[in-house]
Amino acid sequence: MQIQSTRFGQLEISHSDLIFMPHGLIGFEEYRHWVLLASKESEELAWLQSVALSHVALPMISPRRFVPNYRLQVQRRDLDLLQMHAKDQVYVLASLSKQGNHWTTNLKSPVILNSTRRLAVQVIVIDDQPLSQPIILTDALELHKAA
Repeated sequence: MQIQSTRFGQLEISHSDLIFMPHGLIGFEEYRHWVLLASKESEELAWLQSVALSHVALPMISPRRFVPNYRLQVQRRDLDLLQMHAKDQVYVLASLSKQGNHWTTNLKSPVILNSTRRLAVQVIVIDDQPLSQPIILTDALELHKAA
């Protein structure tokens, strides 16, 4: 399957690479098919590319890499959509943004990905987490060009 991306050009992806998000993302609720692309600029970064919107690719990180004590509490009903089983591989991803000269990540509404079943949901945590957590990127110069 081929998809178009303004950031990455024409991409050839397998149907098995598609991630289905039953509720989409906040602000992109009607767009439910996405693909997670590794970054060539940084091993700390991946891109969540919309299949339907060529201009939407969101930089994502593993929040625990930058905030080691990050623990999130979510409502059980939010996780039901992921159809999780004990042996499934589940990851937490957080969006990355630049505010002035500083990088931040959103710990309040992460994406939880069941990579085994290719299902993901964006949740709003029920505990007190920052919407804009400052982080330090080791590949900041390269990411400045990318994000």
